[in-house]
Order: sequence, then C-alpha cells, then structure tokens
Amino acid sequence: MNWADYVIAAVIAISVLIGLWRGLVAEVLSLAIWIGSIWVAWAFGPTVAGYFDHSIHTPELRLVTGYGLCIVGMLIVGALVNAIFHRLVVGAGLSGPDRALGVLFGFARGVLLVALMVFLLGFTAVVREPWWHQSLLLPQFQGVAVAVGQHLPASTGRYLHPSPEVSDSLSRLKTGAEGADLSGMRRLLDAQAATLRGPLAAPTSPAPATSSPAVAPAGAPSHP
Repeated sequence: MNWADYVIAAVIAISVLIGLWRGLVAEVLSLAIWIGSIWVAWAFGPTVAGYFDHSIHTPELRLVTGYGLCIVGMLIVGALVNAIFHRLVVGAGLSGPDRALGVLFGFARGVLLVALMVFLLGFTAVVREPWWHQSLLLPQFQGVAVAVGQHLPASTGRYLHPSPEVSDSLSRLKTGAEGADLSGMRRLLDAQAATLRGPLAAPTSPAPATSSPAVAPAGAPSHP
C-alpha cells in the first residue's frame, strides 16, 4: 500500500465515524438541509439582496449578503429540525439502529467521494504517476468512477479538460470505433475508462509470411 491507499482508507474511515456519531436520520437531514439551503439561496438570494440597496452600495457585496443570509437562515432552521428528530429517535429507543444505519450511510458516502475524486483525477496527468499504478485500492474504485461519470449530465463534458493520456485514448477510440456512440460526454467517458484501465496496447499486425526458396530434392537434375 502507498500513500494514496492510506488517503482512501482515511476518507472512508472518517465518513464512517461521522455516520456512527450522528446516525442515519441526522446524516440524511443534514444532506437535505444543505441541498435546500443552496436552492433557497439560488432562488431567493437576489430578492433578499434587494433589501440592502440603501445600506450596501456594492452590488456584488449585496448579492453575497443575500445568498449568505439565505444559507445561514436555512441552516438554523435545519438545525432546529435536526434536534427535534434527534429527540424523537432517542425517545423511541432507536438510537442503536439509527447509528448502525449511519455507519452504512457513511461507508456509502465515503466510497462515493473517493469514486468522484478518482473520476476527476482521471482527466489529469496524475494517471501517469507511478503511485497511481502501484496503488492497491485505486483499481477497485475505477469501475465505480466510470459508473458515476455515466450518470452525469451530458453538458458536463464541456467543463472537463482531458489529460494527454485521455486525449490519446480518445483519438484511438475515434479511429477504432465503427458505428459506436462517440458523441460528447459518452466519448469522453469511454476514453477516460480506457485510460483508467491502463495504456492501450497498440494493434499488432500479423507478420508477413516469408517464402523460403524451394530446395531441389537430392539427385534431381538441375537446369542451367
């Protein structure tokens, strides 16, 4: 194992410990609260910023204030909701099962985070580093990383800049795929998957058959 394996193990272990400490209900609620906070800030941030037209004269600072207040307000409300649900879980005597399910949630979250990191690093020059190929755990996440990438929107491909290794795999796929779906994000994912699996072997053509000169049998007459 190298340092990359220890980082992967640490990420998953920390996620599992957080899930054990907080429990499934708190973890799911926290995730929902953060998603809701971002949505509320995106939808109502400019409206809230409008109330500071006379007190904050910089438009950018007004927007930041509006977004920030929306997020902070949602997080405060979410913390109160989380505390109420925590009391309900403890009062019902479900603290043990809740923590056990929190461990499973933390493990799944850790695996997803590592797979996302592997997916993003697959588009960089990191894939040609020796430690990448010497890692014992990275190959276990490469299939998950490709699966995660296949669920991303097709428009994501325009924001991904492949490394030379992925570009080389992409050019090989363009020339070698007959009738395959090689458009947009799917083509980029196929190239990255080929890069994560390892360097593509160059196609070898069969050696031409060499004709050996005919040898006349012993005693046969030779023609000048």
